[in-house]
Amino acid sequence: MLHLSQQQRLLQKLTPQQIQYLKLLQLPSLALEQLIKTELEINPLLEEGVDGEVEAETLSDTDPVADTEAEETITKKKEDEFTFEDYLNDEEMFRGKREVQNNDDEDREEIPIASITPLAEKLSEQLQLADVTDIGMIVAEEIIGNIDEDGYLRRDLESIVNDINLAHKLHLKVDQVEEVLAIIQRLEPVGIASRSLQECLIVQLEFAKGEPAMLELAKKLLRDHFDEFTKKHYEQIAKLLNISIDDVKKVLELISHLNPKPGEGTIDSAQNYLTPDFIVTKDESNFIIQLNDKNVPPLRINRGYKDLMSKRNKDVGTDTKQFLRSKFDAAKWFIASIYQRRETMLKVMHEIVDRQKDFFETGEGLKPLIYKDIAETIRMDISTISRVVNGKYVQTDFGVYELRYFFSEGISTQSGEDVSNKEVKLRIKEILATEEKSKPFSDEEIAAILKEKGFNIARRTVAKYRESMMIPVARLRRAI
Repeated sequence: MLHLSQQQRLLQKLTPQQIQYLKLLQLPSLALEQLIKTELEINPLLEEGVDGEVEAETLSDTDPVADTEAEETITKKKEDEFTFEDYLNDEEMFRGKREVQNNDDEDREEIPIASITPLAEKLSEQLQLADVTDIGMIVAEEIIGNIDEDGYLRRDLESIVNDINLAHKLHLKVDQVEEVLAIIQRLEPVGIASRSLQECLIVQLEFAKGEPAMLELAKKLLRDHFDEFTKKHYEQIAKLLNISIDDVKKVLELISHLNPKPGEGTIDSAQNYLTPDFIVTKDESNFIIQLNDKNVPPLRINRGYKDLMSKRNKDVGTDTKQFLRSKFDAAKWFIASIYQRRETMLKVMHEIVDRQKDFFETGEGLKPLIYKDIAETIRMDISTISRVVNGKYVQTDFGVYELRYFFSEGISTQSGEDVSNKEVKLRIKEILATEEKSKPFSDEEIAAILKEKGFNIARRTVAKYRESMMIPVARLRRAI
């Protein structure tokens, strides 16, 4: 038997507009530029430009806000400005506003970036000059296509042979592929397409310069005693090779000049460029905080399409007007979301600067800080702070830092003061810089030194921080 019932429940759900705002909030500047370009292409009512009737001063970041006036300036409404509510309610005057950049910025030419030949293309060009058959070139292309970013061939040769035989209906064997691989490994950069670090270093020794006797000892060390070499058992190496410690030092010095990652250095500078989302500078007693959105174009609603939606316009059908209305609402919300994104990001950045003043003034002295501290002060959700911080960078007088760098756990000192764990990591680096290379400090010894400096740190905590900084254990830091 069918039973019908009614229930009343109170739920919180995000509207599509709120979801759009949250997505925009987590985007860095470059991704936002791309999204705006895409939106301009798919929405005919959205266009780039500033309406001449409105002074384009309200959304400019070139008139920076001092740290002491952050919230007042963000929420202040001048006679010719609009609040977020104005953007939602006023259809006639709804538009994005932004200060027009100076003519000097518009006329400034971009710095040309030199083109870089990809590694695969360099290797192919060198193979053209080598004594390689047509079938050998097929094998070489397959090998080159499987080289990773470090310059290593991580795929086993049997799989490569199977793929070549299936694709080209050949009957190649592994030893034939190894012959081509040996040719590739001796191209420039030497050691490319090696299957292991051991093989990479041995190949490079064939072309290394030095005393013939030392070169032979280095090859024997890498070929027969690689495990002892990686573990830095210097005394055992001296016994195995029947040489003195001084000769071991010469051999290790020779190996240290080899390149363990022959594929590095082939990244295009344009792909490896970091654009900060904020710029923080010091002006006398105040901090100047700018949102780096100069390349984000000002947006507005196309007036021509707005006129088509008018009830007085009888030449446009109902379906067309409904389509234009949906695009109009989407454009309106998109511009409003960008405006609100800017306000939220500036609020968070101002609060970070306010709490980490010592660092922005001197480049050191980070204080413990968590997302909750910022969220409670500016009365926003922790998830909102997380979206603003993740993937965003700030340019300071002391370098470019990810915003997450300014958030860390606190550690109590003997004086009762809380310091950031990043300060402790810095002290660990300073201690390791002064250690004797032949007898490096153990984690327990580092903890004892930190205790003398006023930091109550356990040995296992030192080990955790050391590993997070990619610093090896004392045994692997040892040098002759």
